[in-house]
Amino acid sequence: MRSHLLNDTTTEHYRRSVTEGVERVAAKLAATDRPFTGVTVDDLAPRIDAIDLDQPLRDTTAVLDELEDVYLRDAVYFHHPRYLAHLNCPVVIPAVLGEAVLSAVNSSLDTWDQSVGGTLIERKLIDWTAARIGLGPAADGVFTSGGTQSNLQALLLAREETKTQDLAKLRVFASEVSHFSVQKSAKLLGLGPEAVVAVPVDHDKRMQTVALAHELERCAEAGLVPMAVVATAGTTDFGSIDPLPEIAGLCEQYGAWMHVDAAYGCGLLASLKYRHRIDGIERADSVTVDYHKSFFQPVSSSAVLVRDAATLRHATYHAEYLNPRRMVTERIPNQVDKSLQTTRRFDALKLWMTLRVMGADGIGALFDEVCDLAAEGWKLLAADPRFDVVVQPSLSTLVFRYIPAAVTDPAEIDRANLYARKALFASGDAVVAGTKVAGRHYLKFTLLNPETTTADITAVLDLIAGHAEQYLGESLDRAC
Repeated sequence: MRSHLLNDTTTEHYRRSVTEGVERVAAKLAATDRPFTGVTVDDLAPRIDAIDLDQPLRDTTAVLDELEDVYLRDAVYFHHPRYLAHLNCPVVIPAVLGEAVLSAVNSSLDTWDQSVGGTLIERKLIDWTAARIGLGPAADGVFTSGGTQSNLQALLLAREETKTQDLAKLRVFASEVSHFSVQKSAKLLGLGPEAVVAVPVDHDKRMQTVALAHELERCAEAGLVPMAVVATAGTTDFGSIDPLPEIAGLCEQYGAWMHVDAAYGCGLLASLKYRHRIDGIERADSVTVDYHKSFFQPVSSSAVLVRDAATLRHATYHAEYLNPRRMVTERIPNQVDKSLQTTRRFDALKLWMTLRVMGADGIGALFDEVCDLAAEGWKLLAADPRFDVVVQPSLSTLVFRYIPAAVTDPAEIDRANLYARKALFASGDAVVAGTKVAGRHYLKFTLLNPETTTADITAVLDLIAGHAEQYLGESLDRAC
């Protein structure tokens, strides 16, 4: 079995195996003509259940053949232009190359003696991102597993910076369409269910600053502590961007930590056309970025940035076997001193490779393309009497629903839209997401693929309308 260990004696085996896997994936990508096969749980589960993991196949080709059957054939392929559902982006080749390198070398980014150059590369990328945000010379941060972890760490720092022992007094303010990780983080941080205050949004799904000011004033009058305001730069459902400058002013007035969840909207940091849409982000105390959403990176690649590096001490613990306190005075850079994680992948390498091959302008140009596409898609929806579209996009998300001319029952329209989404997924012709707006079921396009065209959008809208009309026709037949 030692022949499977990657070392100086097995490099040829490594080269052959990885090449065979890459060729298999490349062939699959080249042949994929729709984002999904339509396979069901009932179809796929028995094939996987039938595999005896205690009986290895002992041959790479045989294992890849099996993998084709249980994974590659039926995977959801985000690179396809008619994958329009969640915040999953197609990935750029330099990042995939970085993924291959980091997996093989297998550095762990917790301590200097496990990563060396990797530590410095990650720190350089943190500095680069902080400069793009405009956080100032004292800024710092660390890579994380994703936006949820980044938001959790930011709110941990905010909690500790209040220096308040009575957790029941702490309040976190976020818009009513903010990410659910705000509530989850509050629970993990020991805050009560009333700790997160949902601030109403306006017609464009942006936090109402008048309402925020009212809630902050109520908090102060009640003797409570405004721990943090979470502004969102790119909500998951609508891509809406909260009014960052006004929120920053209120945070300064009431002494609240300002966190900007830019997991989605961070692509604007590289934008050539739309960077102004996140003006005010430079006034944040902390920022979440997900490079694996709008920088076209493979999962996972995320970071949390802070204005004041000293606040990261709230995540610092020293262990004699790993990062003893003396290393601080010896100026040994251990990233575990800043992180909620200990063992951690060198995910920064993917972004490093991307920037060194494509440059920031290359990334920004791709993100600008999908923002432009969303603007065109909104025009199509607004002009189409079959659909109701919710808001004009700030990023690349469109939320809409099919409205039949002859049906007025909102519940029946809900069912038609739910059916259309499920039927479309089952067909494999396209994948779209869904959400609720004012209690009603809507559909959602999250456009993150520059290869998607307005013709794709038009075709998928026609498919949705067709499935919805089929459902309504069958429903009418059943009623008769």
